[in-house]
Amino acid sequence: MKITAKNRVVITGMGVVAPNAIGVSAFAKALQEKISGLRFDPQLRDLNFGCQVSGTPEITEELLAQNFTPLQLRGLKASGLVYGVIAGKEAFKDAGLEIAGPEKAMPEMGIIFGTGQSGGEKYREAINLIDDGKVRRLGSTSVIQTMTSGISAWLSGELGCGNMVTSNSSACCTGTEAFLMGYERIAAGKATQMLVGSTSDSGPYIWGGFDAMRILPTKYNDDPENASRPFSNDAAGFVPGSGAGAFILESLESAQKRGVPIYGEVLGGAVNSGGHRGDGSMTAPNGKAVQDCIHLALKDAGIKSEEIDAINGHLTATSKDAFEIQNWSEALGRKGNNFPFINTFKSYIGHCLAAAGSVELVGAVLQLREQKIYANSNITALHSKITDLIDTNCVPLQSKGAAINILAKASFGFGDVNACVILKNYNY
Repeated sequence: MKITAKNRVVITGMGVVAPNAIGVSAFAKALQEKISGLRFDPQLRDLNFGCQVSGTPEITEELLAQNFTPLQLRGLKASGLVYGVIAGKEAFKDAGLEIAGPEKAMPEMGIIFGTGQSGGEKYREAINLIDDGKVRRLGSTSVIQTMTSGISAWLSGELGCGNMVTSNSSACCTGTEAFLMGYERIAAGKATQMLVGSTSDSGPYIWGGFDAMRILPTKYNDDPENASRPFSNDAAGFVPGSGAGAFILESLESAQKRGVPIYGEVLGGAVNSGGHRGDGSMTAPNGKAVQDCIHLALKDAGIKSEEIDAINGHLTATSKDAFEIQNWSEALGRKGNNFPFINTFKSYIGHCLAAAGSVELVGAVLQLREQKIYANSNITALHSKITDLIDTNCVPLQSKGAAINILAKASFGFGDVNACVILKNYNY
């Protein structure tokens, strides 16, 4: 079988809407300064949620006016679509790209922008109107606000992307998976640029099921900034969050021709599933499959485990945090003080569900560009099962400069699905 060399793929643009900051530069500042976006949520209190803390992005009227026309804003209730459009447009502008003219779309640029559920608030409105016999009052945008591919279709229309335009949906893995799908399309020569990312709605209709499962923290409603506690011995569950992250992935050849700044290079990655076998289930990861995913990512990237300098983990502040560290340690064959730096941003933004991978990938890429590790937070004491495996210095509590050549970012999702991407510092 003939093996064709892959095109090199780089990151030339980023955009982010996060609970603690809107925009890439503001997000970098928030992570550096340990700014939390977790706040008491009165709506959750009024609806008798056990967890009344959320990570909800603060979108201003000014920001809405910059990204949507008055006509587009009429009846727009899909918060995830709003977040995704803002992040996607920022990434496009950041990459120095120009919107296609009115006659022809850009054939070499596509979109893969994922989500979990879309337009929960719009669904609620639609159901009430239909049940009341007022179907004609739904409005012309009810379909695009509630279909999974609404976000990619909206961005395609705004920008004029004529290559593959689609939306994926793989729970917490959605953003990392979309990133890899876009990378693979460019690496295979099927596109030159891809806008990739993911988004997630805010609100009780997205988060209610998790509260019912009792996997959200309930003892921090009066202390919201301390509610999300990854790594900690007193972690009490994940705080629901939302937002969007977006990237322009581009062939290295194209980026060099355009003369644009490069954030980093994508070496490869992998996605797989545990199939709910062994210790895996709908809500629990299969450890062997997690390790297999990491192994496959290393193989695809063409690197050895000892070359990884840092990991941005999934680490949701549940009982599975120590199990994740165990799987990283076994997959890489590294432990003690030989383990890479590892961190997570969920102590500041909560678990953004379908948007988690893409929002966190923005922070991971910033670490590559800035050559630093952002601090972990809200750790009373590292869980003993974690300190049994790795040195405490591998879990930094303060942001610090670090020589990071290769970084691994992983997401392990509801449904026993996994995704891992390998990023490299780009040296001009």
